[in-house]
Amino acid sequence: MADITETSAPATRATPAAPTRRRINWGVIGDHAILIAGSLFMLVPVCMVFMTASHDPVTIHREGLQWWFGEELEANFSAALFERGGFTDTVDGMRMLTNSLILGVGFAIGKIIISMMAAYAIVYFRLKFATLAFWVIFTTLLLPLEVRILPSYEVIQSMGLTNTYTGLIVPLIASATGTFFFRQFFRSVPEELIEAARIDGAGPLKFFIDILVPLSRTMIAAIFIIMFVFGWNQYLWPTLITTEEGFFTLVRGIRQIVQVIADGNAIPEYGQAMALAIIAMLPPVLIVVFFQNWFVKGLTESDK
Repeated sequence: MADITETSAPATRATPAAPTRRRINWGVIGDHAILIAGSLFMLVPVCMVFMTASHDPVTIHREGLQWWFGEELEANFSAALFERGGFTDTVDGMRMLTNSLILGVGFAIGKIIISMMAAYAIVYFRLKFATLAFWVIFTTLLLPLEVRILPSYEVIQSMGLTNTYTGLIVPLIASATGTFFFRQFFRSVPEELIEAARIDGAGPLKFFIDILVPLSRTMIAAIFIIMFVFGWNQYLWPTLITTEEGFFTLVRGIRQIVQVIADGNAIPEYGQAMALAIIAMLPPVLIVVFFQNWFVKGLTESDK
């Protein structure tokens, strides 16, 4: 018999699927473009100030802000921090930096203490006019410092607190903003926790210190950042309440350099002023960067 050879049909090849075109998400691109534009809007002026701080005052006076680095960066920063200046040649940048830190930390701590105590009294004590007192405190947000600056100055001057840290800090430590945030936080504390504290025999002071304060850590951090930046950037009140250069802050020191009363045709030290401006930006930025997680939790966390 003849061998019958079976011819197998050729295998059919699978045709590859046509690649699907990935659709462009224009919404995401638009969101990122807005974020990048906003970042550049904030960072470009800071970069210009930093680059300008590396030039000599004659170049800055003649050409304005600079777009590239010069050769005076180290000299300007060193002079801004350690060279004594002003009208009496008794104050330097380190002294002004210390004054700004005292003012910022004093503002933050004072406002936190006063706000926590006020919110604690409003929420946990059965005061007849507690709600009215809260809204009276809250309406003070409509009265900025400029509205009450004259009576505040009269009180400080009559008490002899001008040119003192007490006069710089104490008149402005009352905070409606801090009282509002702490009131909202205290109202979110479970009633079961309050009842447990009462059963354990905790009095009002012990309940406040041992329970509420530890629970308020994230809120305290958030309020501290806000109030520190507020105190650090103060210009009007320190300018009004201090006349001695030993109490000048960084914000006022920058203005002092630019507004120097020069003899003849002398040019203000613009490079030192720009260097001092960069130094003045660093502490608030560092505090926000290092405590940003606590800041977000303090303002947005709902499970207390």
